Amino acid sequence: MIKEILLVGLGGGAGSILRYLAARVAAKAGWLAFPAATLAVNVLGCFLMGALAGASLRAGWMDAPQKSLLMAGFCGGFTTFSAFSLENVQLYQAGSYATLALYAAASVAAGFAAVWAGMIIVK
Repeated sequence: MIKEILLVGLGGGAGSILRYLAARVAAKAGWLAFPAATLAVNVLGCFLMGALAGASLRAGWMDAPQKSLLMAGFCGGFTTFSAFSLENVQLYQAGSYATLALYAAASVAAGFAAVWAGMIIVK
């Protein structure tokens, strides 16, 4: 358990640093009017999460520590949108369409509301 927690932390730190650097590159390139870095990180993180999930389904391609480091850690630190997207795909694949619709809508609506509420509260 401790080993996996440390692997998640290590991967998360690397993912967070890379996300920060992407934002810096976008700022230097003058991409402030459109959140291009966030979009790119989210799409890349989702692609990587999908590729890793696919690899984990193949026998012997990834063990639990590798999943902790790469999926929960790196992808989670790089973008939590990748975990959200993977969960939605899994709900779709399981045929849980009502749960998928509820989860996706609730996540987006509650996320917006929570950011708004947090901003209002600290003003």
